[in-house]
Amino acid sequence: MLIESYRDTALEFVVHCAMKRQNVRTLSLVVCTFTYLLIGAAVFDSLESQTEAKRWEFLQVLFTILIIDIGIRIKLCFHAVAVKNNFVKKYNVSTEDYRMIEIVIIENKPHKAGPQWKFAGAFYFATVVLAMIGYGHSTPTTVAGKLFTMCYAMVGIPLGLVMFQSIGERLNKFASVIIRRAKRASGARCTDATEMNLMLATGMLSSIIITTGAAVFSRYEGWSYFDSFYYCFVTLTTIGFGDYVALQNDQALTNKPGYVALSLVFILFGLAVVAASINLLVLRFMTMQAEDAKRDEQDAQNIAAGNQPLTFDDDSTYNMHGKLLENNYTTENDETVSLCSCTCMGGTRCLNHEQFVDPDFQPMDIIESTLCLKRASV
Repeated sequence: MLIESYRDTALEFVVHCAMKRQNVRTLSLVVCTFTYLLIGAAVFDSLESQTEAKRWEFLQVLFTILIIDIGIRIKLCFHAVAVKNNFVKKYNVSTEDYRMIEIVIIENKPHKAGPQWKFAGAFYFATVVLAMIGYGHSTPTTVAGKLFTMCYAMVGIPLGLVMFQSIGERLNKFASVIIRRAKRASGARCTDATEMNLMLATGMLSSIIITTGAAVFSRYEGWSYFDSFYYCFVTLTTIGFGDYVALQNDQALTNKPGYVALSLVFILFGLAVVAASINLLVLRFMTMQAEDAKRDEQDAQNIAAGNQPLTFDDDSTYNMHGKLLENNYTTENDETVSLCSCTCMGGTRCLNHEQFVDPDFQPMDIIESTLCLKRASV
């Protein structure tokens, strides 16, 4: 009794130490990932912010010129082509720049997000890269920025995947503890947390995160609830179409730091929860595959142990102890007889693949039968 108690205590201690190491590992991954994001944000800020500032000044100059010289008449002019040609010739504006003016001014779609490559915007971009979302709302324009983006993604994406998976494992462990305690409190016989319980728990948590995030983004972005729900789903599944992107209105990146932090937490924590759900699904499929492989291995061992099949003249195959494996045993007289290790039920005959008992069968009939049997080659 004392030995069993000592053994249980030692086992609990080992499990506790293992869980503690896993928690430390997960925390270390989170710290490393955030440090990596901070470094990436600083580098992107230094590489792209100056170029963006020059482009912003150029747009401001074009905006001023357009308001002073042409103003609102462009919208009301029926001869838009002539106005465009005159404007391009007068101010020596390229076709691409004129198209940018149309987008920014004529269509009343100003760049309301403010500078994209200051630290907050650069951190947001680094998070999108690491999470493999790829909205496309901002992209590096300098050669150095593009080169650093490729190098940054090669290291950051694996780091992010490992971190999300580790957090997902910790969430599953926490959910299993909660489920076990809930079952004990309810007086259930089986208090273990099954895979189905964990999948339901993580699925409910994912639904709560998406619905709550949809409500928040609907308020701050002015979207409908359905569009906000669509944005949350596309974001957390890392599809990232880019048709809806948060933090792109009212200078949110510079004037709303709380909203920026909330958006980043939503992306990182939501991806961790989704990773937990995916981890359970992958584990379930791997378990099913392992069970199938084990079953096949057991069948192979049974055959190797002496249950080799016998093949008759008509190519029908039976197990040595009488279990039918393929087809039916058919004699030259079209009488089908099943071999059986016991003769208590008498001989059996098959008609149209249906067996029935022959009451006139005698055990010696097998010996006296004119059937030609030959041992199968193993």
